[in-house]
Amino acid sequence: MNIRDTLSFFLRAAAVGVVAAFLLLFFKPDWFGTRAPVVEIQQAPEHPVAAGTGMPAPVSYADAVEPAARAVVNVYTAKVITRRRHPLLDDPLFRYFFGDQLRIPRKRLQTSLGSGVIVSPQGYILTNNHVIAGADEIQVLLNDGRSASARVVGVDRDTDLAVLRIGLDDLPVIPFGDSEHLRIGDVVLAIGNPFGVGQTVTLGIVSATGRNQLGINRYEDFIQTDAAINPGNSGGALINARGELIGINTAIYSRSGGSQGIGFAIPAQLANGVMKQLIEQGHVERGWLGIEAQELTPELAASFGLDGLDGLLIAGVLRDGPADRAGLQPGDVVQRINDRPIANAYDAMNYIAQQTPGSRLVISGIRDGKPFTVEAVTAKRPQRLGP
Repeated sequence: MNIRDTLSFFLRAAAVGVVAAFLLLFFKPDWFGTRAPVVEIQQAPEHPVAAGTGMPAPVSYADAVEPAARAVVNVYTAKVITRRRHPLLDDPLFRYFFGDQLRIPRKRLQTSLGSGVIVSPQGYILTNNHVIAGADEIQVLLNDGRSASARVVGVDRDTDLAVLRIGLDDLPVIPFGDSEHLRIGDVVLAIGNPFGVGQTVTLGIVSATGRNQLGINRYEDFIQTDAAINPGNSGGALINARGELIGINTAIYSRSGGSQGIGFAIPAQLANGVMKQLIEQGHVERGWLGIEAQELTPELAASFGLDGLDGLLIAGVLRDGPADRAGLQPGDVVQRINDRPIANAYDAMNYIAQQTPGSRLVISGIRDGKPFTVEAVTAKRPQRLGP
């Protein structure tokens, strides 16, 4: 075979290889009895829409956080602690040898930190009572770097809320949102100053609403969230995806002291009502009926012919109190107040206390196996009494 024949052979072989590669690439012949699988994928739409809103779903919450964060402040407190003197220092023999110098009480400065929320251009700040309790000095640091001394306008220990005031101009303010109609699964963000590291934002959802009987406050109606809340977050803002205030971060459930995904916030509606009373009159007045409430047990429910445990049993009625004047009697089972279902005695106590004195309440339930309805007018709750 001469050179020309050899070159012709290689050219023909190359042409055959190109044709074979073309067939394999585009026609994919079924060499082994099975065809190559066709992968089907579903492409997401270009602009996903948030369920029920008709608006594009957010890919970032920065537009909600940015204005809200400007209204969240760091709260620093200081108080002087006097150490108790040891009884030995009062001994005459000890004083003979060591004199009276050691009898002078020793003092030290104790500092703590928390958060707060500016809710009014007049300088009013909502925070927790436990953040500022016993403080001799309160300093507020704003997001824009300004700082000011704050004075206490009023406190409500029963809900662990406090109102402060600072004297600065051009203050950022956070708007109040709707905390009554929160749904489990709603997106929420917590803003505060955990561990003093600086302002921090954490993301979560509403895990539950109406949490009570936790032993944190006297009146409890907490929003539960898995947004990380840590020491220093107390008094900070819980906001919705629109940047509106829906809660004041208050407490965490933790075995270690750190966040474990169970945090609690006071609903904005409750905080707003307490704040207005503290500003306008310096204290909170709560509604009162003068009844002794008892939880329904399965045995009690069965004896009254009830299917469930919702409601409360009136165990006692204070003579000449609002409930007595309305005609409520021991043994009555209250199931609804103002057409609002009552889950238990604690739920009823909270609801009655939220009513201002003089409010009219339509109370319905079961008496001697028959439905009844009465109308009661709340009075001002005496100190440290029940509903």
